Amino acid sequence: MKGSYLAGIGILLLIILWAGYSQLGLQPSVNDGDFANIQLPSGFDIEVFADGLGDSLFSYPGPAPGPRMMLIKEGMLMVSIPNKGLVAVLPDRNGDHKADSVEVFIDGLNSPHGLDYYDGWFYIAEEDRLIRVKDADNNFVAEKETIEVLIDDLPTGGHSTRTVKVYNGSLYMSMGSSCNVCYETDIRRAAITRCDLDGTNCTVFASGMRNAVGMAFHPLTGQLYATENGRDWLGDDQPPDEINLVEEGKDYGWPVCYGKNIHDTDFDKSTYIRDPCENCTPSLVDLQAHSAPLGLNFYYDDSFPKEYQGNLFVCFHGSWNRQEPTGYKVVWINMTDLTVHDFATGWLQNTSILGRPVDVVVSDDGSLFVSDDNEGRIYRIYYGG
Repeated sequence: MKGSYLAGIGILLLIILWAGYSQLGLQPSVNDGDFANIQLPSGFDIEVFADGLGDSLFSYPGPAPGPRMMLIKEGMLMVSIPNKGLVAVLPDRNGDHKADSVEVFIDGLNSPHGLDYYDGWFYIAEEDRLIRVKDADNNFVAEKETIEVLIDDLPTGGHSTRTVKVYNGSLYMSMGSSCNVCYETDIRRAAITRCDLDGTNCTVFASGMRNAVGMAFHPLTGQLYATENGRDWLGDDQPPDEINLVEEGKDYGWPVCYGKNIHDTDFDKSTYIRDPCENCTPSLVDLQAHSAPLGLNFYYDDSFPKEYQGNLFVCFHGSWNRQEPTGYKVVWINMTDLTVHDFATGWLQNTSILGRPVDVVVSDDGSLFVSDDNEGRIYRIYYGG
């Protein structure tokens, strides 16, 4: 009996390992036949661009073994796969809207997450460091001998993903908290840091954001927007997750305040003469608690109907600690009145999880790529009229 039990555990572990580490280097298997549950506005369609990118047998808090943050350079889609320690390239050389293969841009990294490109350098945020690397011959294979370690002392543990963006000659890096709710000893945590492009002269750009996984600079105004995942264990509907308009020097409240400057008296039991949140910056948009908003991007292509142009798409990774699950979808936010609207739903069917959207980017043809780290897929959403 004991031997059978141990054998069963061994088989389960092998299945898990296979799900996490198989496939790379093989042509993605694409199955477009399982989209009956995905609901989109009239005129839109969804298909699989790439499949088998480290899909998971289970859904659990935090990053799953599949694709996370994406980058498009010269029409080529690149994506980080933290659990595999690499950044993958997904070429579509024949233009059929399916990845021809899964190729490795760079591997051997420590949970790489955020990606960006600027002036000949690919910037990659690992859990414990920030690096940049070149691809001088433009074959989408990194030249490892060019790696420069820009920051090598990032604290590990807790929220482990790091996101990096380059804008206007500076690096911006977000780093989540080490805990659910606490006072941090490292000021870089629960904050967005700004550095010179070589990783020097780093300062805290904005603070008080528990876990700002997604960052996007507005293509017209240059303003920085970020998602924020609120704390847990205040019930199903508090505190809200957030979209923040991030401005230099501002404090967005965590761990003492959340949302529209609501005092977290569950954590902070001090007595104040004045409102402890009066010097904090409130959220721009409150989202359903535990939705876990991650990647976000503005849409300015004319391939979608006019109502979507100039507005913000956001991926909801989905809840893990709510009695009635929520999230597991892509929404769009009207930037005029800040209302939130469902766009792609159906990855949550009752209590069954069919996928967990992570990041969203606009392709060169105006369609949207959406990564799903639970199913190990990249979806393409396009408008067919």
